[in-house]
Formats: sequence, structure tokens, C-alpha cells
Amino acid sequence: MTSSDITQARPFAGRVALIAGASRGIGAVTARAFARAGAAVVLAARDQRALDEVAEGIEKDGGRTLVVRTDVGDPASVEHLVRRAEETFGRLDAAFNNATDGPLPTPLAEIEPEEFDTAIRTNIRGTFLGMKYQIPAMLRSGGGAIVNMASLGGIQGVSNLAGYVAGKSGIIGLSKVAALDYADQGIRVNVVAPGPILTYHLEQAGEEAQRLAGMSTPMRRVGQPEEVAATVLWLCSDQSSFVTGVTVPIDGGQSAGSKPPQMYRQGQGMRRTSPTATKEAS
Repeated sequence: MTSSDITQARPFAGRVALIAGASRGIGAVTARAFARAGAAVVLAARDQRALDEVAEGIEKDGGRTLVVRTDVGDPASVEHLVRRAEETFGRLDAAFNNATDGPLPTPLAEIEPEEFDTAIRTNIRGTFLGMKYQIPAMLRSGGGAIVNMASLGGIQGVSNLAGYVAGKSGIIGLSKVAALDYADQGIRVNVVAPGPILTYHLEQAGEEAQRLAGMSTPMRRVGQPEEVAATVLWLCSDQSSFVTGVTVPIDGGQSAGSKPPQMYRQGQGMRRTSPTATKEAS
């Protein structure tokens, strides 16, 4: 195998990637993907036990990890996280700010102020603090790439999710500003905005919830965490070296517009389609 082959197989060899919100779901899958691509990975979240399990799996496969229990809304905690990453691995090249929190689906007027504050603290404040300490570390390393986790709910409104939508919209705005501030200093900042992805919560909701979530997309299926991870790695790779300040939907076409299962023509009646037929057609 030539050095070129090794570079292609492990494009992040010699680099360090930090994943906030790495204890489960998309964050854990992305951490594993970075490790397989050759990066040393820094795993951050509040759940120490879950982080240790993710790290154990990565290390069994030959990867290098650092686990740092972190509260992304606390400046001292985030500063400590980035400092440990530099002390352990000597540099920081990529970061995925993936942590999120907020109230359960509730009409806006029924949300308690403290619940709304939680969504803003984790999403907007947490992303701000992540970038505040990650960017100087990347500048010391000669540059880097940051990907922030938003959602389709940050691009368009979703009923009953006022805190979540406000938080994810704020992440998109913050990311654009950071991308502009550091575009000429070797730092790229982008956003991923997933639609329905088959993570823990959708798995627990059951097959019918998964079917309906899939039918809400023009592709008529839900996405997989690995598809989000692949996009994050691309945005942190040299292949996207001229991409910054963008929000990438990973939503099966939802943000493009609507795709009705059946169209009508003026002056003609529409034939009734059974739910079974609609499902088979998808």
C-alpha cells in the first residue's frame, strides 16, 4: 500500500477531532467515523458512562480517544475540554458541536420559561462557547474546520417546538458570523441540518412513527446516522476546502418543497388511493 493509498483510506490520520454530544446517536456514530478515518477523537458530553462505552468501542478497533465530561453551557467546562484536547494530542483540527437539549413538544404558550432557557443554553450558548474556545486552538494548529448541528427545524418552523426551532435557528446565524470572521484565517464553519434520522428517540417511537417520518420526506424514508456522519466528515475534510458558511440539509428533500403522493388535474376527479397502495408506491 502506497502513502497515497493510506491517505485515501485514513484521510484524517494525524489530525484531532472533537465531538461534543458524543455519548450516543449521531455524535457517537460520527466519533466512530472520525476514528476509522484516522483521527484521534475527543469525546465530550455530560454522561460519563455512555462516553466511556463509546471510547471503549473505538479503542478496541485501534483508535485513540480522550473522554472529557463536559457541560457545553458552562464556559469553564468547555475551556477545560479544549485545553485537555490540546494537552493530550497537541492540536485541534476539527470539531462537531452536536449537543442539544430542550422541552418536549409543547405549544408555545405552555412552555415554561426555564424549559425555553434550557434549549437556548444548550443550543445557542453551547455552540457559541464551543466555537469560542475551539477557534483559538485551531488557529494555533494552523487552521481547522467546525461543523455545528442544527436541524430542518432551524430552517423552517415546526409546530410545538418553539425552543428547539429558536435554538437551531440561532446556531445557523452564529455559524454564518463565525465563518465570515475567520474565513481568511484558515477556519471553516458549516452547519448540518438533518430531517428525520433513525436515532434513539425515533427507534423508541416504534414502526408507525418511523413510517410516518419516512413518508414526510420526498425520498419516502428516514435517514441514517451514518449519512449525517459522512456529511460531517466531508465538511471537515480537504475535499470541502472552499466551503464555509453553508447549511447542508440532510433531509431526503424536505427543505426543497412538497411532494404530494398524488396530484389532481383541473376538471378531473381524483381517484382515492388506499394507505396500503400509497405505501407500496413509495
